Amino acid sequence: MIEEYTFGKMVIDGETYKKDLIIAKDEIIPNWWREKGHRLQLIDIKEVLDKHQPDFLVVGKGKFGMMSVSSELKTYLREQNIELHEKESGKATQKFNKFHNEGKNVVGAFHLTC
Repeated sequence: MIEEYTFGKMVIDGETYKKDLIIAKDEIIPNWWREKGHRLQLIDIKEVLDKHQPDFLVVGKGKFGMMSVSSELKTYLREQNIELHEKESGKATQKFNKFHNEGKNVVGAFHLTC
């Protein structure tokens, strides 16, 4: 599914994205915006989690891992039995692809720059 990730760019099924995005099943939500920029909060992704009810959330924290995941979101994920994998975006794309290729219900949230 994710063919390439480099700083500020992701290629998915031949389509190039240059802004942060969410991948849920076969849906791509481009131009993803977070209320607090480099901090992923529950409000930023709850609608997607409720809609897709994934077993896994893979968070690409940026090329250098600058985006953090709030404790509120981590608590919510534990309560919903959603396994969190947070990594710099290059490694997160590999983890997302692995889950996707195994047919697992995974949502990926990717910060493409820092």
